[in-house]
Amino acid sequence: MAGEKSSEKRPQKRVRAWAFVAYPDSVPEKWEEIIDENHIPWCRSPLHDQDKNPDGEPKKPHWHVVMSFEGVKTYEQVLEITKSVNGTIPQPVDSIKGYVRYLAHLDNPEKAQYNKGDIKVFGGLDIEDYLANTKTAELAVQKEMLQYIIDNDITEYEDLVIYAMYNSDTWFESLANKSTYFINAFIKSRRSRREREAATDRANIV
Repeated sequence: MAGEKSSEKRPQKRVRAWAFVAYPDSVPEKWEEIIDENHIPWCRSPLHDQDKNPDGEPKKPHWHVVMSFEGVKTYEQVLEITKSVNGTIPQPVDSIKGYVRYLAHLDNPEKAQYNKGDIKVFGGLDIEDYLANTKTAELAVQKEMLQYIIDNDITEYEDLVIYAMYNSDTWFESLANKSTYFINAFIKSRRSRREREAATDRANIV
Protein backbone atom coordinates (compact mmCIF):
# COMPACT_ATOMS: atom_id res chain seq x y z
CA MET A 1 0.00 0.00 0.00
CA ALA A 2 1.05 3.59 -0.41
CA GLY A 3 3.68 4.70 2.05
CA GLU A 4 3.00 7.52 4.43
CA LYS A 5 6.58 8.82 4.69
CA SER A 6 8.15 11.16 2.16
CA SER A 7 11.59 9.63 2.73
CA GLU A 8 10.79 6.33 0.99
CA LYS A 9 13.02 5.23 -1.88
CA ARG A 10 11.94 6.54 -5.27
CA PRO A 11 10.10 3.80 -7.23
CA GLN A 12 11.53 3.00 -10.66
CA LYS A 13 8.51 1.21 -12.12
CA ARG A 14 6.44 2.49 -15.02
CA VAL A 15 2.87 1.38 -14.29
CA ARG A 16 -0.70 2.50 -14.96
CA ALA A 17 -1.87 2.69 -11.34
CA TRP A 18 -0.28 4.83 -8.64
CA ALA A 19 -1.29 5.59 -5.05
CA PHE A 20 -0.45 8.13 -2.39
CA VAL A 21 -1.69 9.38 0.96
CA ALA A 22 -3.25 12.78 1.64
CA TYR A 23 -3.67 14.41 5.05
CA PRO A 24 -6.53 16.80 5.86
CA ASP A 25 -4.19 19.32 7.47
CA SER A 26 -1.82 19.35 4.48
CA VAL A 27 -3.95 19.34 1.33
CA PRO A 28 -5.34 22.53 -0.24
CA GLU A 29 -9.01 23.28 0.36
CA LYS A 30 -10.05 22.12 -3.14
CA TRP A 31 -7.52 19.33 -3.48
CA GLU A 32 -9.95 16.95 -5.15
CA GLU A 33 -10.65 19.51 -7.87
CA ILE A 34 -6.92 19.98 -8.42
CA ILE A 35 -6.45 16.26 -9.08
CA ASP A 36 -9.57 16.17 -11.21
CA GLU A 37 -8.11 18.84 -13.49
CA ASN A 38 -5.73 16.14 -14.77
CA HIS A 39 -8.72 14.28 -16.26
CA ILE A 40 -7.73 10.86 -14.96
CA PRO A 41 -9.86 8.12 -13.39
CA TRP A 42 -9.14 8.04 -9.66
CA CYS A 43 -10.73 7.51 -6.28
CA ARG A 44 -10.07 8.18 -2.64
CA SER A 45 -10.86 6.27 0.52
CA PRO A 46 -13.19 7.32 3.30
CA LEU A 47 -11.24 9.38 5.84
CA HIS A 48 -9.16 6.87 7.77
CA ASP A 49 -9.56 8.33 11.24
CA GLN A 50 -9.66 5.09 13.25
CA ASP A 51 -6.39 3.45 12.18
CA LYS A 52 -3.84 2.53 14.84
CA ASN A 53 -0.11 1.92 14.85
CA PRO A 54 1.24 -1.47 16.04
CA ASP A 55 1.72 0.01 19.53
CA GLY A 56 -1.96 0.96 19.68
CA GLU A 57 -1.44 4.67 19.19
CA PRO A 58 -3.91 6.28 16.75
CA LYS A 59 -2.58 7.18 13.32
CA LYS A 60 -2.94 10.63 11.90
CA PRO A 61 -6.23 10.87 9.92
CA HIS A 62 -5.61 10.44 6.20
CA TRP A 63 -7.06 9.49 2.84
CA HIS A 64 -5.66 6.84 0.52
CA VAL A 65 -5.75 7.85 -3.14
CA VAL A 66 -5.35 5.60 -6.18
CA MET A 67 -5.08 6.89 -9.76
CA SER A 68 -5.55 4.71 -12.84
CA PHE A 69 -3.96 6.16 -15.97
CA GLU A 70 -4.71 5.06 -19.54
CA GLY A 71 -1.03 4.40 -20.12
CA VAL A 72 2.01 3.71 -17.95
CA LYS A 73 3.48 6.66 -16.05
CA THR A 74 6.84 7.26 -14.45
CA TYR A 75 7.38 8.28 -10.87
CA GLU A 76 8.37 11.78 -11.95
CA GLN A 77 5.17 12.23 -13.97
CA VAL A 78 2.94 11.20 -11.10
CA LEU A 79 4.96 13.15 -8.54
CA GLU A 80 3.86 16.38 -10.20
CA ILE A 81 0.26 15.53 -9.29
CA THR A 82 0.94 14.48 -5.71
CA LYS A 83 3.04 17.60 -5.11
CA SER A 84 0.21 19.79 -6.36
CA VAL A 85 -1.92 18.65 -3.41
CA ASN A 86 0.89 18.19 -0.86
CA GLY A 87 0.44 14.42 -0.86
CA THR A 88 3.03 11.79 0.00
CA ILE A 89 5.36 10.48 -2.68
CA PRO A 90 3.50 8.22 -5.15
CA GLN A 91 3.85 4.44 -4.96
CA PRO A 92 3.24 2.02 -7.85
CA VAL A 93 0.21 -0.24 -7.48
CA ASP A 94 0.53 -3.80 -8.77
CA SER A 95 -3.12 -4.70 -8.17
CA ILE A 96 -5.65 -1.91 -8.45
CA LYS A 97 -8.39 -4.28 -7.29
CA GLY A 98 -6.46 -5.07 -4.12
CA TYR A 99 -5.75 -1.42 -3.47
CA VAL A 100 -9.33 -0.29 -4.04
CA ARG A 101 -10.50 -2.94 -1.58
CA TYR A 102 -7.91 -1.68 0.89
CA LEU A 103 -9.53 1.75 0.81
CA ALA A 104 -12.19 0.32 3.14
CA HIS A 105 -10.00 -2.48 4.60
CA LEU A 106 -12.40 -5.04 3.11
CA ASP A 107 -9.85 -7.85 3.25
CA ASN A 108 -8.19 -6.72 6.47
CA PRO A 109 -10.55 -7.59 9.34
CA GLU A 110 -7.79 -6.86 11.84
CA LYS A 111 -7.87 -3.21 10.81
CA ALA A 112 -10.53 -0.54 11.38
CA GLN A 113 -13.42 -1.10 8.96
CA TYR A 114 -14.76 1.70 6.77
CA ASN A 115 -17.92 1.96 4.70
CA LYS A 116 -17.11 1.14 1.08
CA GLY A 117 -20.05 3.36 0.13
CA ASP A 118 -17.93 6.32 1.32
CA ILE A 119 -15.25 5.68 -1.31
CA LYS A 120 -15.40 8.68 -3.62
CA VAL A 121 -14.87 8.11 -7.35
CA PHE A 122 -13.74 10.62 -9.96
CA GLY A 123 -13.11 10.62 -13.69
CA GLY A 124 -15.34 7.67 -14.47
CA LEU A 125 -13.29 5.06 -12.60
CA ASP A 126 -15.41 1.89 -12.33
CA ILE A 127 -14.74 0.12 -9.02
CA GLU A 128 -17.95 -1.89 -8.55
CA ASP A 129 -16.39 -5.20 -9.62
CA TYR A 130 -13.44 -4.59 -7.32
CA LEU A 131 -15.70 -4.08 -4.31
CA ALA A 132 -17.85 -7.17 -4.86
CA ASN A 133 -17.51 -9.81 -2.16
CA THR A 134 -15.10 -12.65 -2.80
CA LYS A 135 -16.66 -16.14 -2.87
CA THR A 136 -15.42 -16.80 0.65
CA ALA A 137 -16.77 -13.50 1.93
CA GLU A 138 -20.10 -14.06 0.18
CA LEU A 139 -20.50 -17.46 1.82
CA ALA A 140 -19.78 -15.88 5.20
CA VAL A 141 -22.47 -13.25 4.57
CA GLN A 142 -24.99 -15.93 3.59
CA LYS A 143 -24.22 -17.90 6.76
CA GLU A 144 -24.81 -14.76 8.83
CA MET A 145 -28.21 -14.26 7.21
CA LEU A 146 -29.19 -17.92 7.69
CA GLN A 147 -28.27 -17.71 11.36
CA TYR A 148 -30.32 -14.52 11.72
CA ILE A 149 -33.29 -16.24 10.07
CA ILE A 150 -33.04 -19.15 12.49
CA ASP A 151 -32.46 -17.03 15.60
CA ASN A 152 -35.34 -14.67 14.81
CA ASP A 153 -37.72 -17.23 13.31
CA ILE A 154 -38.02 -15.35 10.01
CA THR A 155 -40.72 -16.83 7.80
CA GLU A 156 -41.11 -14.04 5.24
CA TYR A 157 -38.39 -12.96 2.82
CA GLU A 158 -39.72 -9.41 2.99
CA ASP A 159 -38.87 -9.18 6.70
CA LEU A 160 -35.25 -10.10 6.04
CA VAL A 161 -34.92 -7.62 3.17
CA ILE A 162 -36.35 -4.77 5.25
CA TYR A 163 -33.98 -5.61 8.11
CA ALA A 164 -30.99 -5.70 5.75
CA MET A 165 -32.02 -2.44 4.06
CA TYR A 166 -31.84 -0.54 7.34
CA ASN A 167 -29.14 -2.46 9.20
CA SER A 168 -26.60 -4.04 6.86
CA ASP A 169 -25.42 -2.77 3.49
CA THR A 170 -23.47 -6.02 3.05
CA TRP A 171 -26.55 -8.19 3.53
CA PHE A 172 -28.67 -5.94 1.33
CA GLU A 173 -26.11 -6.03 -1.47
CA SER A 174 -25.98 -9.81 -1.28
CA LEU A 175 -29.75 -10.13 -1.35
CA ALA A 176 -30.10 -7.67 -4.21
CA ASN A 177 -27.39 -9.16 -6.40
CA LYS A 178 -26.64 -12.79 -5.54
CA SER A 179 -28.53 -14.54 -2.76
CA THR A 180 -32.21 -13.95 -3.44
CA TYR A 181 -33.08 -17.43 -4.71
CA PHE A 182 -31.02 -19.34 -2.14
CA ILE A 183 -32.13 -17.34 0.91
CA ASN A 184 -35.77 -17.17 -0.20
CA ALA A 185 -35.80 -20.94 -0.79
CA PHE A 186 -34.47 -21.47 2.74
CA ILE A 187 -37.19 -19.27 4.25
CA LYS A 188 -39.90 -21.01 2.18
CA SER A 189 -38.63 -24.41 3.29
CA ARG A 190 -38.82 -23.43 6.95
CA ARG A 191 -42.32 -22.03 6.47
CA SER A 192 -43.52 -25.11 4.60
CA ARG A 193 -42.19 -27.47 7.24
CA ARG A 194 -43.92 -25.48 9.96
CA GLU A 195 -47.21 -25.65 8.02
CA ARG A 196 -46.84 -29.43 7.58
CA GLU A 197 -46.11 -29.92 11.27
CA ALA A 198 -49.10 -27.75 12.22
CA ALA A 199 -51.35 -29.78 9.91
CA THR A 200 -50.08 -33.02 11.45
CA ASP A 201 -50.72 -31.73 14.95
CA ARG A 202 -54.28 -30.77 14.03
CA ALA A 203 -54.88 -34.20 12.51
CA ASN A 204 -53.60 -35.93 15.62
CA ILE A 205 -55.90 -33.86 17.80
CA VAL A 206 -58.89 -34.86 15.73
